[in-house]
Amino acid sequence: MSADSLRELTVFNSFAQLPSAFYTKLPTQPLQRPRLLHANAEVAAMLGLSSAALSTQEFLDVCAGTAPLPGGVTLSAVYSGHQFGVWAGQLGDGRAHLLGEVQGPGGSLEIQLKGSGRTPYSRMGDGRAVIRSSVREYLASEAMAGLGIATTRALALVVGDDPVYRETVERAAVVTRVSPSFIRFGSFEHWGSSPENLQVLLDYVVDKFYPECRQGDNNETALRFLREVIARSAKMVADWQTVGFCHGVMNTDNMSILGLTMDYGPYGFMDGFQIDHVCNHTDTQGRYAWNAQPSVVHWNLYRLASSLTGLGVEADALRAELQGYEARFIEAYQANLVRKFGWLRWLDGDDKLVDEWWRLLHSQRADFTLAFRRLAHALSDPQPFLELFSEPAAAQAWLALYAQRLEREERPQDERIASMLAANPLYVLRNHLAEQAIQAAQADDAGEIETLIKLLRTPFTEQPGYDAYAQVAPEWACHLEVSCSS
Repeated sequence: MSADSLRELTVFNSFAQLPSAFYTKLPTQPLQRPRLLHANAEVAAMLGLSSAALSTQEFLDVCAGTAPLPGGVTLSAVYSGHQFGVWAGQLGDGRAHLLGEVQGPGGSLEIQLKGSGRTPYSRMGDGRAVIRSSVREYLASEAMAGLGIATTRALALVVGDDPVYRETVERAAVVTRVSPSFIRFGSFEHWGSSPENLQVLLDYVVDKFYPECRQGDNNETALRFLREVIARSAKMVADWQTVGFCHGVMNTDNMSILGLTMDYGPYGFMDGFQIDHVCNHTDTQGRYAWNAQPSVVHWNLYRLASSLTGLGVEADALRAELQGYEARFIEAYQANLVRKFGWLRWLDGDDKLVDEWWRLLHSQRADFTLAFRRLAHALSDPQPFLELFSEPAAAQAWLALYAQRLEREERPQDERIASMLAANPLYVLRNHLAEQAIQAAQADDAGEIETLIKLLRTPFTEQPGYDAYAQVAPEWACHLEVSCSS
């Protein structure tokens, strides 16, 4: 049965059992006049909470940071990291508080507030998040979950009246995030020169999340652990690439040790495709461009592996594991493209056809999502597909090559089309859709959030009456910018 109260949940905090150097226990800083803007019943069910529980004062108090999670231990974690390729030293949860861990139908899940006040790790920050960034994170995590991409989740969005100073004065909000763990690559980097604490962290992560890696001596366990993190991270970024998602700030402190997409800030789903698209206005050097993401993940994995040398693991053995990343990525990337193009398997020559596809989309800035989606019917009804291209003759020529490729496999057309529609979303969280939801949220209106959650939860299924959410972005969307304050 579902619980109608947070007090009925099985709550603990295993992270709080680590040595005190790993965190600081401290209370949250509640918002002024907090209001629950939206609650996610699907994520609540993973925790074992009923829909009725979401409308209680108790739920609002916990998600606003007014009261602790019953049975939990509130803390903020310390970690370090490389930011934009430069060692940044000690970082940590500068505006986040881990409330506790719930054992529910969805397994063991941590509950964390983001925007819940200053901590010892805030540095020059104010510990707050604004409505704008909070709405974007709330929607993004659910959009990725709907696409089947590994991600943290969002339970609730609370808004308040506190002023927050960014480029302009905005209002504060708190997102309640849910994940099996919020441990990052940077958590390991932080303890790279402290073997005792590094061993404690490795044991905790392996025993709780990678028990199958506990084989042989400690070095063998560490290598098996790295191998699994490599596999999950390669799959994650392959999934990003094949839906046109750009994270925007792939620092090592934003990389999940579980291979989850996390810390949504200046992210973006591409509209018009550009192979070197940069979604983060702050990223003036293009370090985290779309085509750079796979290599950045590899670079970040090298930083993680480097920290493990502090345990005495041989550098050559770590490098050998890291060399397996490319094959893992290509395997996942090609498997995704096989589904998206409606093939049965990857054949010789497919790499050339795919390269031509990216060149076609790039040269004409064709819409990433709709180009893949409309390709399903393009052979029998080419006009909607060709309308996406400013020079349709080039698209028609590529389509002829695609038709020849399909002839190499005997697959019924209806089966191919159905499989392509199940692999290519119609709805993604475009920047202008997120912006519309933000504008409404700033007036305490959650209507657009509710609509987007409904569509993004089943993004491959066409919903009658929602054509406006599955169209090429309007011209004004080209002028939207997101940055590290987003």
